[in-house]
Amino acid sequence: MEVIDAVWFVLSVCFFLALCVHSFAAKADRFSQSQIYNLFQDLIRYGKTKTNLQRPAFLHAFDVPKRWFIHFYTVSVIWNGLLMVFLLQAVLLGQHFPEWLTVLMRTFSGGYMQLRNGDQLSVLLVQMLLWLHSFRRLLECMFISVFSDGVIHVVQYFFGLSYYILLGLTVLCTSFPIEYKGFSIEELFAQIQWNHLVGIMIFIWASIHQHMCHVILANLRKGDSGKVVNLGHSIPRGDWFELVSCPHYFAELLIYISFSVTFSGCKLTWWLVVLYVLFNQALAAFLCHEFYFKKFKSYPKKRKAFIPFVL
Repeated sequence: MEVIDAVWFVLSVCFFLALCVHSFAAKADRFSQSQIYNLFQDLIRYGKTKTNLQRPAFLHAFDVPKRWFIHFYTVSVIWNGLLMVFLLQAVLLGQHFPEWLTVLMRTFSGGYMQLRNGDQLSVLLVQMLLWLHSFRRLLECMFISVFSDGVIHVVQYFFGLSYYILLGLTVLCTSFPIEYKGFSIEELFAQIQWNHLVGIMIFIWASIHQHMCHVILANLRKGDSGKVVNLGHSIPRGDWFELVSCPHYFAELLIYISFSVTFSGCKLTWWLVVLYVLFNQALAAFLCHEFYFKKFKSYPKKRKAFIPFVL
């Protein structure tokens, strides 16, 4: 197992264990007074799921505004945009990656690999889709989302910043070549396979629904004029909200699955990334689901938390 695979495997296991511990502890009231339990809850919760958490006063010192989510996507747009430029230069012009980037990729991937025909286009497409996803989320944070006074833990904040840096490196490490020769546009188009088309279709479909869900959430805090009238929480309705409490998290999972499909589904690294996203988003979804059920007595009982008809 390469270093990059081990990193995503460890992250997946950590969030799976966090999900299991929370599910078990939620059924055992005796843990609610434990300081270790409170520290654990403080680390896994953010935003509205943190509002009713009984926390020692000193833990508030580690809070940063949830609206700082915008920093994650700003870093991702800049960093992954830079990686995309280097990748385009390598694939189209045959230029070498910068030495510092080569060292990073070699460290995480364990060395070079011989690319199969079609991998060049796959890497390009996934890097572009990742950048587009980050750019859309940045625009949504800037012009659509309405943030309350919710907070996130400073550890979550720095993890989020490093996450998108690692993600961009993972794309390149998934297919780190001995060398790139310059490809013409025609040669790249000749590499198009069914998995590229299916991956892009899933990406577009999931992105549209995720955007719609973010608009629905933002509109809950706006009046008919479009101005913000409150920062409270209401029951979201419409689109995939009729099926699950957190459809935007489900859409996020589908977006990462689309990346793996674009890689033809044969890259272990990207399935480990998908596994991480599954457990990470499932934990956040279950916390939100619990929040809605506790806050609203009329909350639809048929709604699942994360995956329609399943979880």
